[in-house]
Amino acid sequence: MSVVTTLSFGGRTEEAVEHYRSALDAQVLMLMRFRECPDPSTIPSGWEDKIFHATIRIGSTELMASDMGGEDPNFELAFTGFAFAVRDDSVADAKRHFAALSQHGRVLLPLAPTFFATRYGIVIDRFGVSWKITVPGDTD
Repeated sequence: MSVVTTLSFGGRTEEAVEHYRSALDAQVLMLMRFRECPDPSTIPSGWEDKIFHATIRIGSTELMASDMGGEDPNFELAFTGFAFAVRDDSVADAKRHFAALSQHGRVLLPLAPTFFATRYGIVIDRFGVSWKITVPGDTD
């Protein structure tokens, strides 16, 4: 058995996928638009080009994403109670990822040396997703 995280971006999935591709070198493994869905009854009016399903890989982790839910005018993005942890191999990678995820987002804890890691920081990206960026290792 495996569990895969699925994120709903309420109409902004394509933007999110492209952002993570740029910010975190994500690979798009699969992307299906509503117009490609075999069951036309699932297509909200005007959503033909929105994302029905996408699977991306960031490092060795797969995430799924969809615009499902966003057709409801009362849909509210509320990514709370969880964060993705990115373990970078270098300070340079951590700085690059942190900066890219911070664009139009909110820094909760600046990327800095800590007692438990070479670098650690927390950012909420422009989609409301929380990211903990870490470079493991000694702080010496």
